[in-house]
Amino acid sequence: MITEQTRWTPGQGWSPQPPGRLPQAQLAFLFAERALLEGGDLAREIRALYPRAVVLGCSTAGEIFDAEVRDGGAVLTAVRFESSRVAGAHAEIAEASDSFAAGARLAGALSAEELRHVLVLADAPPRVNGSELVRGLASVLPPGTTITGGMAADGERFSRTRLIWDGEARGGAVAVGLYGSRLTVTCGSRGGWDPFGPERLITRSRGNVLYELDGKSALELYKLYLGEHARELPAAAIHYPLALRGEAGCAGVVRSVLAVDESDQSMTFAGDVPQGVYARMMKANYDRLIDGAVGAAEACRKARGGPAQLALMISCAGRKMVLGQRVEEELEGVRDVLAPAALCGFYSYGEIAPFDGASRCELHNETMTITTLAEES
Repeated sequence: MITEQTRWTPGQGWSPQPPGRLPQAQLAFLFAERALLEGGDLAREIRALYPRAVVLGCSTAGEIFDAEVRDGGAVLTAVRFESSRVAGAHAEIAEASDSFAAGARLAGALSAEELRHVLVLADAPPRVNGSELVRGLASVLPPGTTITGGMAADGERFSRTRLIWDGEARGGAVAVGLYGSRLTVTCGSRGGWDPFGPERLITRSRGNVLYELDGKSALELYKLYLGEHARELPAAAIHYPLALRGEAGCAGVVRSVLAVDESDQSMTFAGDVPQGVYARMMKANYDRLIDGAVGAAEACRKARGGPAQLALMISCAGRKMVLGQRVEEELEGVRDVLAPAALCGFYSYGEIAPFDGASRCELHNETMTITTLAEES
């Protein structure tokens, strides 16, 4: 496997070198500021430079290049495999209720012999229900096929997001299948948030909208625990996500708050909050967030048993906002564990990954998820 990496920043252009030095690449990731993608010129430029490649990407809340994160630019990573192959697919999603069917369509287009892994990118909520998209993929893909990816982002604006597919700006979801007996893929996903307060039962919810915990207004309970910070909702909630208890013996997922509605006392989350599941509030702990990123990298290294050649990092926009100036510490921690792998990725509105290589895939919030690739000799 050979990789080429470069990035574009305002005023400097492409650095450390212009793209296109690997024209035989079969795969190219393009992560960028939304404004750079909407016209389609940048995507078409990259498509022309890599005519044999599946080119896919999305808008971000920060682009990852090695152990650095920048806003307002673009990061390109092109990959040429020695023996593995790739195939891609795109699915339009007119409304969130179509997310499961779209996931099934993507999986149907990619299912084939020697399919090792599927990488998926999708528009952010409310246009796409990431939980249902993942379930749709898993319902069709062959047993044992792992899935990772993420939801596109739009900085801290939380407005609209864009995907890149086949040299054009698109909506919906895009996916690429990775195939080959020599290809090994590992993944890790960790959070690092501290729990506080009692565990409560979700007694009323619909999709990603939460109304009641233990029969009481979820919003009022949230305000009670936030105290003086309650007046800063929903912005303050980025520091206080909700953890859902998993099935017996399994870790739970974390959900971040997108919006609150005073009129019906509801809270909208970035992923589903199913009725009948137990939930508990979480709070930020800077060191543990960084340790969580390192833990995700260590899970990948342990599962692989050898060095990776490429690591795709998808971390949450909420983590970036909470960590602030310390955000690159989580990237540096990953680099320390996975060097000499090439590192790329973006900050997202939702992360798609299993907790480990054996568990089912889930939509996460507030996590660092890592996918490593290598071709065995």
